[in-house]
Amino acid sequence: MKGFPLEVRHLLSKARDSALLAVETHNRPTATFRSGAYIVLMCIAWTALFHAVFRKRKIRPWYRLPNSRRYQKIAGDFKAWELSECLNKFYPGQNPPERKNLEFFIELRNKIEHRSYPQLDVEIFGECQALLMNFEDILCSEFGEKYMLKTGLAFSLQFSRSLSPAQSAVVNKYSQSQYKSVKTYIDTFRSSLEQDIQKDSKYSFKVFLVPKIGNHATASSLAIEFIKYDPSNPEEMKKYDHLVAMIKPREVPIINLGYMKPSEVIKQVSTRLTKKFTHHMHPTFRL
Repeated sequence: MKGFPLEVRHLLSKARDSALLAVETHNRPTATFRSGAYIVLMCIAWTALFHAVFRKRKIRPWYRLPNSRRYQKIAGDFKAWELSECLNKFYPGQNPPERKNLEFFIELRNKIEHRSYPQLDVEIFGECQALLMNFEDILCSEFGEKYMLKTGLAFSLQFSRSLSPAQSAVVNKYSQSQYKSVKTYIDTFRSSLEQDIQKDSKYSFKVFLVPKIGNHATASSLAIEFIKYDPSNPEEMKKYDHLVAMIKPREVPIINLGYMKPSEVIKQVSTRLTKKFTHHMHPTFRL
């Protein structure tokens, strides 16, 4: 990492290593503290990245003593800005989606740092993906493409398309009472955002995986390709909105879900009565 002062290079190395470790942990099939570990490590990565940016700009990311130009110290080391303060300094008076994404994770990290909630893995996947992509963007814009992580990243492979009913039951039951407060925080934070930020991929990156039909692509084409959402091209974006509407799951309400059908009721009642029981009698029958 030549070209930057030694301290900046050390911070960049810490930021990149923390981010790669976060991705490795999140994509590990046997991980149970998946989202929690990912969030903690990515917060460390972002803090180191911001400190590297500030040091590159000749800014010391340390707290000063009150009414003094001297810096505070803790156990002999300068008291560095935490992630929330880095946001204040990096986005002064601004609230872009990238900042909101990080603010979402700062408070969430405080809530789950010492707990494990498997439910989070699916609930916040979009925000987690945006957190990583935003990290890449700033890493590239501030320090150049050679520092990007793209050569070390890959998509996480999934064993199945969705959770089985048994798995869903376990997930829903697990730490339900404790998870309720975390879920309330997530819903409250999301509802407080403006619609433009909620829909922005820099706040939450949402994607539909649509299998390719046929073999029209060249042999060297990627199995998965990202198509960047471009708000400046509304006609093209309408096509994506239409595609989302086509593949969005439709929930059809079912009356008396889990109960027997009338024919089964008639069959069982008939076996217990001495007189004939018909479909006509079924809706009007009273004991």
